[in-house]
Amino acid sequence: MPKASSKKKKASPLRKVSKTLKIKKQKPIGIVTHFYGNISVAIVKFKTTVKVGTAIKFSGSTTDFGETIRSMQFNHKPVSSAKKGQQVGIEVKNRVREGDNVYLAE
Repeated sequence: MPKASSKKKKASPLRKVSKTLKIKKQKPIGIVTHFYGNISVAIVKFKTTVKVGTAIKFSGSTTDFGETIRSMQFNHKPVSSAKKGQQVGIEVKNRVREGDNVYLAE
């Protein structure tokens, strides 16, 4: 009987990937601190300056929608922009929950 070849095949080296894809992770610009369901107003604490007319996106475990800021209030008075660290009321169409993140919409 002929003997089987005892030579082991060399494993082919893994191909190196020349380009890696970088996924741009967006940072939240604010967080929902409270929601008033009877008047559909979200209280948002912003981490950057935001103006009326800015397109934003709410994202959380059960929330994922975007809309444009139509009006903002601070101490029951209309404001045109919110400063960093300021909590403002924003009228929203859908329900949001405390802890939902707010992102700039793209």
